[in-house]
Amino acid sequence: MIDLKNISKIYSSDVHGLRDVNLSIDPGEFVCIVGASGAGKTTLAKLLIAEERPTRGRINIGGWDITHIKKRDIPYLRRQIGVVFQDFKLLKQKTVWENVAFALEVSGETNRRIREIVPHVLKVVGLEQKAHRFPHQISGGEQQRVVIARALVHRPKILLADEPTGNLDTINTADVIQVLKKINDFGSTVVLVTHNREVVNELRSRVITLADGRVISDKKHGKYLIQS
Repeated sequence: MIDLKNISKIYSSDVHGLRDVNLSIDPGEFVCIVGASGAGKTTLAKLLIAEERPTRGRINIGGWDITHIKKRDIPYLRRQIGVVFQDFKLLKQKTVWENVAFALEVSGETNRRIREIVPHVLKVVGLEQKAHRFPHQISGGEQQRVVIARALVHRPKILLADEPTGNLDTINTADVIQVLKKINDFGSTVVLVTHNREVVNELRSRVITLADGRVISDKKHGKYLIQS
C-alpha cells in the first residue's frame, strides 16, 4: 500500500527532513508515526500527499510511483489519501452538511451523488444529527469529525491524520480516535501522526518512531517511548 525506499529530504546542507528512510505499510494497517519536534513527522506526511518531493529515493502508494508525480495528477492521488490536519479549515459560513458536500462539489460530483454520500459519511463520524449546524455551534471534537467526514467522501484507501487531536481536550480526543479506529475497522489504512503519548500507548498498534529524520524504531504493537 505505502512503500518508501531510501527516502531523503534535504532542505539545505545543514537541514535534513528525512535521512534514508525505508518503510512499508500494508493495506488495512493502523500505524502511528511518532517522534519529538523536528524528527521528520511532518516532512513524511507532506511527502505522502505530494505536497513536497523527496530529494532522493522512491515513494510508491497503491502501486503508483509518486516520486515525480505531475502536478495535474496530484488531485487524483489525494482522492486515494484522505487528509486530516490539526487545523480544521472548515468554512464558517457553511453548515456541517455543506462543508462536507463542498469537497464533492469541487470535484464535479452530481447533486444526486452528493445527496447519497454526505449522509453516509456523517453517519460514520456520528454527526448525522448535527448536519445543519454551523462550525461555531459544535465542539472542537465535532469539528474535527466534520474534517474526517470531508476526508472520507472519495472513499480513500488511506486516511492520513496529522496531529488531529492537537487542539482537543481528553474527551474530544477519545471521540476522534474512536472514529479513526472505526474507519480502520471498515478496511481503510490509517496513518496517525501524533505526539500524544496517551493515545499511542492506548492504541497499542504499530508504532514507527522517528528521530533526526531517521526511523529508529518500528514495533508491531508499540508504545510512545520518546522523551519530550
